Amino acid sequence: MSTDAANWAYCEDFVPEDDVILAARDVADQLGCVPVLPGAARVIEFVARTAGVRSAVEIGTGAGVSTTYLLRGMGASGVVTTIDVEPEHHKAARRTLASAGFAPERARMITGRALEVLPRLTDHGYDLVLIDARKAEYPQYLEQALRLLRAGGIVIIDNALWHSRVPDPAQRDESTTAVRMTLKAVRESDVLQPMLLTSGDGLLVAVKTA
Repeated sequence: MSTDAANWAYCEDFVPEDDVILAARDVADQLGCVPVLPGAARVIEFVARTAGVRSAVEIGTGAGVSTTYLLRGMGASGVVTTIDVEPEHHKAARRTLASAGFAPERARMITGRALEVLPRLTDHGYDLVLIDARKAEYPQYLEQALRLLRAGGIVIIDNALWHSRVPDPAQRDESTTAVRMTLKAVRESDVLQPMLLTSGDGLLVAVKTA
């Protein structure tokens, strides 16, 4: 293992995950959905806590791993609206959140295609939007996130390096190209102040300034 890989692995495992999250990861494997990696998950929780997030939108629920981290970072009155196309994912996520001790009303779960659900949500009504679903749709998710976020709100994009394919210009598949385009749009935006982290599979965090 290279030094860079060893450092990454050490950071990912620096804070051990509890039984609730480990069980949710096992369920995610069974369902065939890939949850946010531990290092990125900790960043998401940290951002939600330090920014005082009370209202969040999550695009891609999976088995509830990132939902749990979000809620752990949010205040006691915080609510996550989480969208997933698979009903089975929401069933699993409800079990995960119950195991984590969260009341059902803390997560508003909407089953459906994100690009059909997002336009129905309130303009400028949210403190944070987490993007972690179909990579080919990332550019459209970002457009919706900018509409949904209040000034000072935060957009977080998981898989921002997409298995190290995004930095490699030779990689031109649909998913990689879409993620790359999304990062470029964030970097060139007049209303977003971003940073790109290597945690997990890459995590882009940006504050909407206006």
